[in-house]
Amino acid sequence: MARESESGLPIEPVYGPADLTGWDPAARLGEPGAYPYTRGVYPTMYTGRPWTMRQYAGFGTAAESNARYRQLIAHGTTGLSVAFDLPTQMGHDSDAPLAHGEVGKVGVAIDSVEDMRVLFDGIPLDQVSTSMTINAPAALLLLLYQLVAEEQGVPADRLTGTIQNDVLKEYIARGTYIFPPGPSLRLTADIFKYCSAEIPKWNTISISGYHMAEAGASPAQEIAFTLADGIEYVRTAVAAGMDVDDFAPRLSFFFVARTTLLEEVAKFRAARRIWARVMKEDFGARDPKSWMLRFHTQTAGVQLTAQQPQVNLVRVAVQALGAVLGGTQSLHTNSFDEAIALPTEKSARLALRTQQVLAYETDVPATVDPFAGSYAVERLTDDVEAAALDLMRKVEDLGGAEAAIERGFQKAEIERNAYRIAQETDSGERVVVGVNRFRLDEEEPYEPLRVDPAIEARQTERLAALRAGRDRSAVESALAALKKAAQGEENVLYPMKEALRERATVGDVCGALREVWGSYVPSEAF
Repeated sequence: MARESESGLPIEPVYGPADLTGWDPAARLGEPGAYPYTRGVYPTMYTGRPWTMRQYAGFGTAAESNARYRQLIAHGTTGLSVAFDLPTQMGHDSDAPLAHGEVGKVGVAIDSVEDMRVLFDGIPLDQVSTSMTINAPAALLLLLYQLVAEEQGVPADRLTGTIQNDVLKEYIARGTYIFPPGPSLRLTADIFKYCSAEIPKWNTISISGYHMAEAGASPAQEIAFTLADGIEYVRTAVAAGMDVDDFAPRLSFFFVARTTLLEEVAKFRAARRIWARVMKEDFGARDPKSWMLRFHTQTAGVQLTAQQPQVNLVRVAVQALGAVLGGTQSLHTNSFDEAIALPTEKSARLALRTQQVLAYETDVPATVDPFAGSYAVERLTDDVEAAALDLMRKVEDLGGAEAAIERGFQKAEIERNAYRIAQETDSGERVVVGVNRFRLDEEEPYEPLRVDPAIEARQTERLAALRAGRDRSAVESALAALKKAAQGEENVLYPMKEALRERATVGDVCGALREVWGSYVPSEAF
């Protein structure tokens, strides 16, 4: 009897040639580094050098996060990934009433250029690649980073990294949106144009399925809704007058890696194939770099358990192996204690060591796409691709990703799948080791990292000092110029940068844009 995959597709006990009848390897696979990129976006993949080992970190104050970044670099991290606290993600200053109790809790608090300066103190920005997990206020954090680089004497064309900048998935799965979808897409197009002209090596968006998976999306839903969002961003940029080949090579994606290794490998391969076809055939992209789906992967935090947390070390190793076998370009491995609290220095180091063992002690990186030609994986790749394409057609029938979001389609589909998973776990049909089977009568004590509650008071004091010491009239003039640009068609990043240079805060800038664009109120229509 066939077992069902996470996407509800059959996984047969045995696969053979009959499962690939009529299957053409030249069309479905191609060569590594060549269209349709099923086997990976680069010809040699990890045989020359491993993926980028990027560890996601940030908590408390900028100074504390800076110390953690220096530790990670010293232990071999080759790229930084910045986590921001919820007030920063929502465009509020640390002293705003809505920020109370959340400052520095799930990431670092950044209120102004002064905090960004401390965050990267002593870290040469022309020698490190930085990914910033920030969406609605992504433009602000990128500009603050650029301002700090200028202070270091680093030209913008030397900066490398990524801003997540994927606000559409916020309406679907996560909720840290600020403005309505229309203005948010306009801001995304402005970021594309700005980076094309000013920061050419920067990846302007990381279109994210990770958070959809955390909300309960299946692998097929994850890639379907993520690629549908990608299509919406490309359409927005083209409608704004950009040539697809001017920005598409800087698009990147962000996926999850679950413990269901075979389907995850199939998912990554199917996603590359779909995107290549969409960009080449639907958008007429001519540059092969525009066809490549390059992606970062993070192991599945939603699968980690607070019960028997050391078991998460095993889960993360399996998840990371799936990401590598699936051809990721960079990888973050979660720490085993993240289901309890922010990771400690020791657990973060162990998470990094997991990647290093895969890269240097296994033979997986020795050959490109090890599962190519596997009856099971090739059939699963085709099946996941077909399921994802069916969902993408439904989004298109509703008018595209933005229109489908307004009707609540993606959110409702993901919630139905999340409910199914919860029912299976509660009934015991889905085994979660240490939770509904193989439990301990008494859990071992564990002391998590705790964030100092005094951080909020210290950030409030810093903000008061900043406001007292800045040129108030210069800030007001810069914010007025920003609002004027937002009301018209001018690229808002140029006046936004000047406002931030004058030490306008994140809350000041987002507040000015709220006055023009309004705030988003979700629909429950679907």
